[in-house]
Amino acid sequence: MCGIAGYVGHRNAAEVLIDCLKRLEYRGYDSVGIGVIGKKLSVFKDVGEIKDVREKLPEMHGNIGIGHTRWATHGKVSRENAHPHLSCDGKIALVHNGIIENFKTLKEELENKGHKFLSETDSEVIVHLIEEEYDGKIEEAVISAIKKIKGSYAIVVISQNEPEKIIAARKGSPLIIGVGDNENFVASDIPAFLKYTNRVIYLNDGEVCVIENNNVKVADDGGKEVLKEEKMVDWDIEDAEKSGYQHFMLKEIHEQPSTIYNALMGRVSEIEPDINLEDLESNIDEITIVACGTSFYAGMVGKYIIEKLASIPVFVELSSEYQYFGRKSGTVIAVTQSGETADTIGAIKEAKKYGCNTIAITNVAGSSITRMVDLSISTRCGPEIGVAATKTFTSQIAILFLIALKLGIKNSHLSNEELQRYVSSLRRLPLYLENVLEKEDEIIEIAKKLKDRKSIFFIGRGANYPLALEGALKLKEVSYIHAEGFAAGELKHGPFALLDEDTPVIAIVAKDSVHDKMLSNIGEIKARNAMVIAIADESDEEIDKYADYVIRFPSLPEFVSSIPIAVILQLLAYHVANLRGCSIDKPRNLAKSVTVE
Repeated sequence: MCGIAGYVGHRNAAEVLIDCLKRLEYRGYDSVGIGVIGKKLSVFKDVGEIKDVREKLPEMHGNIGIGHTRWATHGKVSRENAHPHLSCDGKIALVHNGIIENFKTLKEELENKGHKFLSETDSEVIVHLIEEEYDGKIEEAVISAIKKIKGSYAIVVISQNEPEKIIAARKGSPLIIGVGDNENFVASDIPAFLKYTNRVIYLNDGEVCVIENNNVKVADDGGKEVLKEEKMVDWDIEDAEKSGYQHFMLKEIHEQPSTIYNALMGRVSEIEPDINLEDLESNIDEITIVACGTSFYAGMVGKYIIEKLASIPVFVELSSEYQYFGRKSGTVIAVTQSGETADTIGAIKEAKKYGCNTIAITNVAGSSITRMVDLSISTRCGPEIGVAATKTFTSQIAILFLIALKLGIKNSHLSNEELQRYVSSLRRLPLYLENVLEKEDEIIEIAKKLKDRKSIFFIGRGANYPLALEGALKLKEVSYIHAEGFAAGELKHGPFALLDEDTPVIAIVAKDSVHDKMLSNIGEIKARNAMVIAIADESDEEIDKYADYVIRFPSLPEFVSSIPIAVILQLLAYHVANLRGCSIDKPRNLAKSVTVE
């Protein structure tokens, strides 16, 4: 949500900032702006896409600057509300991600002191606070200002009076420093500057950073210096590029044979059936999974897997609800792609207050949540640029599967023979996913039958129920078609009222204990003249009698099939959206990482 970039060095700052912001487009935005210090501080900002704003950009000369892509929260979409915001004297510029909860009180106080506000945003309050506190040292003014702020922030500040330094500070919203050679960067996400450097410093909450072209100094909010270690990012710029695919989403769908292999590598023994998650505690007797959006549905799949294979009760809570209403006991597993999701971070903070054992499953090493929990498990997916999560979803399921297997063996609920069967299937999963991706042309033909529909149902039972929810979410995220997921047995308890011949139903059908029940549910749907598209096991000989169209997935042990099923659903959503000409990588009104509550 929103993108921040800052640069100081030997290059033209305006060009670097636009390049960095372009690589943050996936976060979602409605306006763009940059501020550069040359002979004086100059700011240009406007509503629209980066490519359009870039064409209007005047010549801006200087080697230091800040930039921002805004996703509106406080205040409408307008040039005035775009960032950077300026102090009254025009000598201090600021960009901000987050929400200032006490901005109305602060704004009133500042207006009484003579400050003039040009925007409706809460962000502008901060730059005026800094101006009010400024007495010759911009970093001291920033430290004084943030002590008066309630809420979350990632701020980056430059001052015309001190044209050699950038000041950055964070609380509850991510900021990462990129360390280069005689140049340094700051951004809300690593892909922004990955073209220039893979050396990073992660800022923690409450830290303030002074960034110069050849020096980075971090202090706490009391001004005491904090020694920080540089980390090396093991992605490269090619990982964050489309590599010939039309969209990032399609590229990331096709990366899943590799990302699943990476998630399992070293964790599934190649010699004998075993699961290597050495730091996972053995005395877990109750689990609560907290997550948002797609990660929440991965958690729901994980619930079915863990309860069946390890016989441990699992509760799945939306992070935003858990903070205020959830059970604060046992082990709490946070599932978050970015490791920066505000609600999920808040949930973990609550869990830790009550002494819960905490685990994070995330894709970003060094992210905020990894520094809070007792154990962090990486999904190892590399950068996911598309707003609609794909490869991270399947890797989250894979990690939850490994946790289930490890706990099942530890508490003797799972036999060695059962473990052998699951491990064998997991090792071959990348190959099975290649086979699914080969069905893309077949899936495109199905997509053609769905692209003009106004509403689509998805149904499933057991672990396929959350897959139905995720399939519906993917479709509505990228195609803007209304879609709903249901437990198949629940259709007769209300949803049938919406079902007619113009409402197709995607039915996920596994060869499991409820196979006959699913066929019965499909029969009820057909009786209402709705088209049925089944996603079914390749060994299922009955399904052709019930469904109008069938997309097959490989015959696999229970739950392992959830990953190839997810890939089919992703391809279906992508191709429906592509046929409709939708903005697939940047769906309207959505952001990749939701870093505010």
